[in-house]
Amino acid sequence: MATTTVPSLKLSTLPPATGRAGLPGALRSEFTKLRSVRSTYWTLLALVLVSIGIGAAISAGSANQPHSAGDGFDATQVSLIAFFELGQLVIAVLGALAITSEYSTGMIRTSLTAMPRRGTVYAAKLIVFSTVTLIVSMITSFVAFFVGQAAMSGSGVSASLFHSVTIPADVNMSPGPQGPNGPPNYQFIGHIVISPGTVLTAIIGCALFVTVVALIAFALGAIIRHTAGAITAAIGLMFVLPIIIQVLPDHWRWDIMRFFPDAAGRVLSVTIGQDNPHLWSAWPQFGVTLIYAAVLLMVGAYLFRKRDA
Repeated sequence: MATTTVPSLKLSTLPPATGRAGLPGALRSEFTKLRSVRSTYWTLLALVLVSIGIGAAISAGSANQPHSAGDGFDATQVSLIAFFELGQLVIAVLGALAITSEYSTGMIRTSLTAMPRRGTVYAAKLIVFSTVTLIVSMITSFVAFFVGQAAMSGSGVSASLFHSVTIPADVNMSPGPQGPNGPPNYQFIGHIVISPGTVLTAIIGCALFVTVVALIAFALGAIIRHTAGAITAAIGLMFVLPIIIQVLPDHWRWDIMRFFPDAAGRVLSVTIGQDNPHLWSAWPQFGVTLIYAAVLLMVGAYLFRKRDA
């Protein structure tokens, strides 16, 4: 009987693992996940198109109404209104998707298996998402402003980032040569000087506000862990509740409205006076929105670490 000799095979051993999985690797992983899904690009594109397109249409419509210059027409706020009113709704969708999408697909378990340190995973998601949102919001805010001012350039009320602008403080309308049925005459009264620093503060403030709204939606996503629920909660907090309090008696509504996170957008965008005496000034009012975001993010971080995936 013949005997066959098989040479022994020796498997090479893998090199020992070195280093420790930490925040840098988690940041790279979260950025890869954020940029590898189409919903990120579509949502950011919607933010840009809505903010710039609708803002330009509103600005162009205002430029065709000379009497709009009356009573201190705020050209900066007009060009940014679509960004901070509608843009926050669009970015809230992305904020919720940034964390709930992994729960809906079950990928969150894979992520936590690769990186068991849940606090690091949560921090990486937050840093990557907030950085991307802030950059896109800043660019969108500046572009929306410049496009809006270009649409109003011939109206005499447009603002500028490069020099102070003087606009009429008020306007009187009287019947024109053709009588009551013809075009009226406009007489502008007084003037208001808008400095570039005031305009820059409004542009940056709106971008910061939209970014913080996105963080609120992100935190709600971490708490609720369901895309539709998180988006609904964000819309309810930023849009529905402020509408509901309008039915309250005036003295209640005036005291309550300053404690809602949406109020900051209405004062950060203002460059001519303060049109609502019941709200605080821009940065204290923005602080209220920051408090909402900070509290919700801390609750989300706690639940992310304690609950099962």
